[in-house]
Amino acid sequence: MSIIDWVILFSTLLFIVLYGSWKTRNAQNMESFLKGDNQLKWYSIGLSIMATQASAITFLSTPGQAYEDGMGFVQFYFGLPLAMIIISVVFIPIYYRLKVYTAYEYLEQRFDFRLRLFTAFLFLISRGLAAGITIYAPAIILSTLLGWDLNLTNIIIGVLVIVYTVSGGTRAVSLTQKWQMGVILLGMVAAFIITIYNLPEGIGLFSAIDIAGSLGKMNVIDTSFDLQNRYTLLSGLTGGLFLSLSYFGTDQSQVQRYLGGASIKESRLGLMFNGLLKVPMQFFILLTGVMVFVFFLFNKPPAFFNQPGLETALESNKYSQILQLEEEHDAIFNLKRDVLLNYAENPEKNGYQLETARQLQVEQDKVRRDLKTTIEEVAPGVETKDSDYIFLTYIINYMPIGIIGLLLAVIFSAAMSSTASEINALASTTVVDFYKRLFKAEGTDKHYVIVSKLVTVGWGIMAIGVALSAKLVDNLIQLVNILGSLFYGTILGVFIVAFFLKSVRANAVFIAAIIAEVAVLAIHILNVLGIIEIGYLLYNVIGCGLVVILAMMLEMFRKDHGEGTTVQ
Repeated sequence: MSIIDWVILFSTLLFIVLYGSWKTRNAQNMESFLKGDNQLKWYSIGLSIMATQASAITFLSTPGQAYEDGMGFVQFYFGLPLAMIIISVVFIPIYYRLKVYTAYEYLEQRFDFRLRLFTAFLFLISRGLAAGITIYAPAIILSTLLGWDLNLTNIIIGVLVIVYTVSGGTRAVSLTQKWQMGVILLGMVAAFIITIYNLPEGIGLFSAIDIAGSLGKMNVIDTSFDLQNRYTLLSGLTGGLFLSLSYFGTDQSQVQRYLGGASIKESRLGLMFNGLLKVPMQFFILLTGVMVFVFFLFNKPPAFFNQPGLETALESNKYSQILQLEEEHDAIFNLKRDVLLNYAENPEKNGYQLETARQLQVEQDKVRRDLKTTIEEVAPGVETKDSDYIFLTYIINYMPIGIIGLLLAVIFSAAMSSTASEINALASTTVVDFYKRLFKAEGTDKHYVIVSKLVTVGWGIMAIGVALSAKLVDNLIQLVNILGSLFYGTILGVFIVAFFLKSVRANAVFIAAIIAEVAVLAIHILNVLGIIEIGYLLYNVIGCGLVVILAMMLEMFRKDHGEGTTVQ
C-alpha cells in the first residue's frame, strides 16, 4: 500500500470516530443515550438500518460468493421488502404506543417477565457472538493478506467502535452510519466502474454479463423446491421473510435504529427506504463479484486465493503435487482466455466458443477443488474455503493508488457500523431488560447512563474477546446468517403469538418457545453431522412455526383441563 492509501484509510476512520464523538458528546440521559432523543429523520433511520446489516462481511464475502456461485444469493433478500411492510403496519405502532426502549419490554406487558427475559437472553447470545464475528471477519482477511498482526487488528477495530458508541450511544451510531454508508457506496461504485474499465478491449458490461451467464454466474432465480439448496426463490420468500421479520422486527440492534425516529411516519419511511434499496444494493454487490470473476477470466487468478495459507502448504512434503495442480490450473486458464479473446473479436460469429469456455471452466474448478483437498490434507490449520479472500486479493493487486485505501476504509467502516449497532443494542437490552428489571428498578437517569456506558464497554471488550478467539468457519456471510437463523425463528414466533393470538397466555408460549429452540438446535446439529440436509434459512420457518403451533395446542389443552391447572 502507498502512503496515499494509508492517509485515505486512517483519515476516513478518524473523521468518523471524532465526528460521532463530538456531535453526540452531550447525551446525558436515557432518552438521549438509548433512543437519540427521538430526533432521527427517515433517511438517517434508513441509512442506519442498512449500515447495521451491511457489515464488513457483506463486502468481503458477498463478491466472493458471487465469484464462486453466481448471483443466486440475492434470492435470500426477496422476502425483505414484504417484511418491511408487515413491520411498519404491525410492529412499529405497538412499540411507539408503549414507548419502549427495547422490543422485549412489550413481551412482559403482553405475557410475563419470563418471556421478556427469555427472548432478550436469546438475543444477547446470538448478537453477542455475531458482534465478535463482525470484528473478526475483516481482521482475519486484512491481517492475512497485508501481513498485519491479527490480534492487533481485532483490537483496533473494537476500540474505535467503543470510543464513539460510549460517547454518544444510539445517536452517535446513527450519525456516524450516514458517513459510513456514504464511504461504502462510493467505494463499491468505484470498484465496479474500475473493474469494467480494466476488462479487455471489446468487452463491455453487457458482453461481460453474456460471458458470465454462459459460465453459469447469472442465474438469479432458482424456482426448484429442493430443500437442500440454500438459495432458491422458495427459501428467499419463506425463510428470508421470516428471518427478515425477526431481524428487523425483534432484534434490538435493528429495532433501536427506528425507535429513535422523530415519529411513526419517520420510522416507517426509514424501514421502507431500506426495503426498496437493500435488494438492489445486494444485487449490485453480487454483480461486482461477477465482474471480478470475468476480470479473472482474462487476468490469471491465483489457483488458491489464501496465499499465506498456500505458502504454509508448500512447506510440506507434497509441495510438488501442489505445484503440479497450480500448473494445471494455469494451463487451463491460458486456453480459456484465448477462447474468450477469440469470442470477443466477433461475438456473433464465435458464439459457439462460449461452450468451450464453459467446459474449460468446469475443468479449472475441479483442479481448484483438488488443490484445496491437497492443502487440507497437508496443512489442516489452513483455511481452504478461500472465497472470503477473493475480493480483497483483487483490490490489493489490481486497484489504483487511492482506491485501495478507500476500499479498505469501506471494509473497516462496515465493520465499525455493524459492530457499533450491535454493542449499543446489547447494552440497551442488558440495562433495560435485566439490570433495571431485576436489580435497580428506581434509579436516576444519570445512573442508568453511566451503567449503560460501562455495559457498552463490557460488551465491546467481549466482542473483541470473541474475535480474538474465533476460527474462520465456511463463508463468513453464511456463518452470520446461520447464527441468526438458530435463534430468530423462536423469537419471531413469540412475537407473532403476542401480536395476533390474544387468547394464548404466558405458560403456553414459554413452554413452546423452549421446545422450539431445542428443536432448531437439534436440527442444526443433525444438519452439521450430515444425518439430514436442510437449508439453514428454513430454521426460521421451523422455529417460528413450532412456537405458534405448540403454543396454540398447549393453550387448548389448558382450557380443556380447566383454568386452574396452570399459573399465568
